[in-house]
Amino acid sequence: MNIVAFYHSVVSDWNHGNAHFLRGVASELHRRGHSVCLYEPEDNWSLQNLTREHGHGPIRRFREWFPHLQSTFYREDRIDLDRVLHAADLVIVHEWNSHRLVADIGSHHRRNPHYTLLFHDTHHRCVSDAAGMARYDLSNYDGALVFGRVIRNTYLAQGWTRNAWVWHEAADTRLFRPAAHRRKRVDLVWIGNWGDEERTEELMEFLVEPVQRLGLKAEVYGVRYPESARRRLDAAGIAYKGWLPNFQAPQVFAEARLTIHVPRRPYTAQLPGIPTIRPFEAMACGIPLISGPWQDCEGLFRPGRDYLVAHDAGEMTRSIERVLTSSEQAHSLIRHGLDSIRSRHTCAHRVDQLLRIHRAITSRRLRAGTLSRCPGKNRCGTSLCLD
Repeated sequence: MNIVAFYHSVVSDWNHGNAHFLRGVASELHRRGHSVCLYEPEDNWSLQNLTREHGHGPIRRFREWFPHLQSTFYREDRIDLDRVLHAADLVIVHEWNSHRLVADIGSHHRRNPHYTLLFHDTHHRCVSDAAGMARYDLSNYDGALVFGRVIRNTYLAQGWTRNAWVWHEAADTRLFRPAAHRRKRVDLVWIGNWGDEERTEELMEFLVEPVQRLGLKAEVYGVRYPESARRRLDAAGIAYKGWLPNFQAPQVFAEARLTIHVPRRPYTAQLPGIPTIRPFEAMACGIPLISGPWQDCEGLFRPGRDYLVAHDAGEMTRSIERVLTSSEQAHSLIRHGLDSIRSRHTCAHRVDQLLRIHRAITSRRLRAGTLSRCPGKNRCGTSLCLD
C-alpha cells in the first residue's frame, strides 16, 4: 500500500512529542512492506529551533537511527498535490498543518477519491483552541484519528467530521525496550518540556518538592525552561540536562531507578483518559513509573499495578521512597507495566488498527460505488485502491 503523511516534522522532536509516535508508526508500516512518503514544511518551527540551538548534527543522527524514514521538505505555495498523491492509497494529515493545506488536500480528495484521507489530532487544542480547530475544513475527509474518546466526542458533537476513531499513541518497542545490566547513575529522571505554564505548579509539587525532601540524585531533560525554572531545579539539587533526542531516552531511562509522569493541566482538567506518550515509552523501557493524578477512564492501564498514582506532594514523596527501598515493589511495577505495553500498546498494535480502519472505509465506499479508479496502477497491480 502507498501511504502519504503530512506532518509538522518527523526529523525533529524539539518540543514536538508527536514526532515520537509518528516515527514509530511509519517505521512499523515500512517494516511490513508498505511505501511511506513523509512530507513536512521546510520552515517548520520544531526543526528551526533544533538547528538554531544544536546545528545540523541532530539531523545527521536522526538519519543514522532512522535510515528508512525519508522526509521530503516542501513549501506550501509550491507543492504539487497531483504529483504527490497520484498513486496514494492512504493519506494522513496531522493537525499541526496549516488550515490552507488541510483544505487544499481535502479539495484534492474530492476531485480524486481513489485514496482514503484521514485527519490526525494528537493535541489538546480541541478544548484549548476550539475556534482554531473549527476552522479546519474536514468536509472532504473520510474521518479523523484522535488520541482520546473525549476528543472523538468533541469532533462529532461539533460536526467537524462525520467519522472519528480513537487512536491512542503507543510505544515503538523496537526502540523503547529494557536495557539490561546498565549501571544506575541517578535515583530519578524526568523527561519533559517546561512548556507554556501548563504544569508549572504540578512540576513543583510532584517533582521538585519530593526530590528536595528526599535528597535524591535527579536529572531533568527537556526544552523551554525559563531561567526561573532552572533556578528552582538548581536549588533542589536537580541537574538540568537540556534537550534530549528521543531515541536516546531509553538509555537515560536505563540509567535511572525510577521516573515520574507529570500530566499537563489541559489533560487532567478537560481531556481525561489521555496520558500522552511518555508513560507508554517509560513502561516499555522497564522503569518503575509514578504518575501525578490523571483519570484513566478508557482503561488503558491498571493503576496501582502498572504504575503508582500520587495525588499530592506527600503521596509522591512516599511512593518514590517506597519504590527506591523495595525491590519487590520496583520489580512488580516493571513486570506489570511491560506486560500492558507489550500486550496492547505498541506501534504495531496501532498500525493493525489503522489498517483495519482503512479497510473498513474502502469496503464501505466500494459498496456505495464511490471508490474511483486510480489514475494509474498501484504496486499491487490493480487499478482499484484496495491494497
